[in-house]
Amino acid sequence: MKFNIVAILFLSISMLTSCVSKKKYAEMTANYDKCTEDLKKTDLQNGQLAVKVDGLERELNNANKQMDILQQSLNACLQNANQGSTNITKLLEEIDKSNAYIKKLVESKFKNDSLNLYISNRLKRSLDNLDDKDVDVKVQKGVVFISLSDNMLYKSGSYEILPSAETVLAKVAKIINDYNDYDVLVEGHTDTDPYKGAGVIKDNWDLSALRATAVVRMLQDKFSVAPARMTAGGRSEFVPVATNDTDAGKAKNRRTVIIVLPKLDQFLKLMENAPVEK
Repeated sequence: MKFNIVAILFLSISMLTSCVSKKKYAEMTANYDKCTEDLKKTDLQNGQLAVKVDGLERELNNANKQMDILQQSLNACLQNANQGSTNITKLLEEIDKSNAYIKKLVESKFKNDSLNLYISNRLKRSLDNLDDKDVDVKVQKGVVFISLSDNMLYKSGSYEILPSAETVLAKVAKIINDYNDYDVLVEGHTDTDPYKGAGVIKDNWDLSALRATAVVRMLQDKFSVAPARMTAGGRSEFVPVATNDTDAGKAKNRRTVIIVLPKLDQFLKLMENAPVEK
């Protein structure tokens, strides 16, 4: 269409050149050039407009894609929110269970501590006429430890029990027999001084083991403690409770430990029957 207009103008100008003056011809030529230039500008503007339209279409498409992405994200958030609500409910249930368990443990610990204190006090009252430095009674985690020094039980370097030691062993045996479901472990301990005697004893291993079996034998033979409940073991010098660099430390390490292992149901019976302290 644009080409036809230009051709017509050009033809018209050609036809008119023969019958118009040079001045008029120049004016017509100038008008032609102006029209051509205007057409070129119009084409450029139309091209620019087309580019802008294409750009707007691309931006619109991108916007639509972004909207799709946002919608998908929103749907995912809503789904996660519902799932999160379920997870939070489960978490709260687990926290409640944990709190109940912790409360139960605290109550159980309080009861066990009370039982341990009661048993410890009872044992100490039974042994109250003995020198504290020769007897040590402890209750730890439901296990009773009665530590007797070698000065009370034996002569130096010997595993034969002194007659005077029978008094304390009789009281220990009575407590053991009162609770006949308990197991009893007797351990012999020495200091680091090498054994210097002669005979069947070769070293501190032998001495500690023979001292433990001597106590077990007396508990069985003289005080009727069932042998099936008892175990005798020698620990030699390797489980000290004090330094072996001093005489006082060595004296603490030379000991026989009677370990009584009560069961929980027996603990509960003791707690129920325990006298009220005044």
